[in-house]
Amino acid sequence: MKKEIVGRIHSTENFGTVDGPGVRFVVFLQGCRMRCQFCHNPDTWSLATKATREATAKEMVTEAKHFREFWGNEGGMTVSGGEPLLQIDFLLDLFTKARKEGIHTTLDTCGQPFTRKEPFFSKLKQLLAVTDLILYDVKEINEHRHELLTGYTNKTILEFAKYLSDVNKPIWIRHVLVPKITDFDEDLEALSEFIQTLNNVQKVEILPYHTMGEFKWRELNLDYPLKGIHPPTQERVENARRRLCVEKYK
Repeated sequence: MKKEIVGRIHSTENFGTVDGPGVRFVVFLQGCRMRCQFCHNPDTWSLATKATREATAKEMVTEAKHFREFWGNEGGMTVSGGEPLLQIDFLLDLFTKARKEGIHTTLDTCGQPFTRKEPFFSKLKQLLAVTDLILYDVKEINEHRHELLTGYTNKTILEFAKYLSDVNKPIWIRHVLVPKITDFDEDLEALSEFIQTLNNVQKVEILPYHTMGEFKWRELNLDYPLKGIHPPTQERVENARRRLCVEKYK
């Protein structure tokens, strides 16, 4: 008998309204390589932490179905993190089973683990076949600033975005707007130019930076790197919306 794949689950949200279309059952997976300075879930970083729950794909689909009556025509399941692609075997099993139940599947990722090397690439292609939508986080288009912000270059992230365009997988581009960090007019213009090279973008979202995750850094005895940085003004949010041509993708 084949052993079922077990996923490491950080938490779930039953009535998510900001993680894809409609009302979503959101599964947050454990594990992330990047160390984004504005991260509001630093407790998801480590795959080795004991503060998680383990579950099979079947168990998660069964749990999700309890809330199906609230989804309407647009809702479904979203898997976020952490970085879900670090648990691609579990993710593939989960979305395969969800699709068999007629559940709309959305993946929230920044694409950092992307590689064309095997066995990851073959698994990724299988995963995309059972993924309806990707929420694609572009932290910073400027490579140097991206590395300062996250600890990693954005090369594989942008490469994955281009691959998703090549295979015509629908994506929503999301950009967290942080004053003095990711809110530079020239970078917003460069990001807009990059987005316009893609043929699969259904929506562009500006996510204003907030400080609600700062307490988690304190709980983990981590120094919060953005102390003193306040949420962007409405004027800067509107500036970003104009420069990224948000209205064009509505």
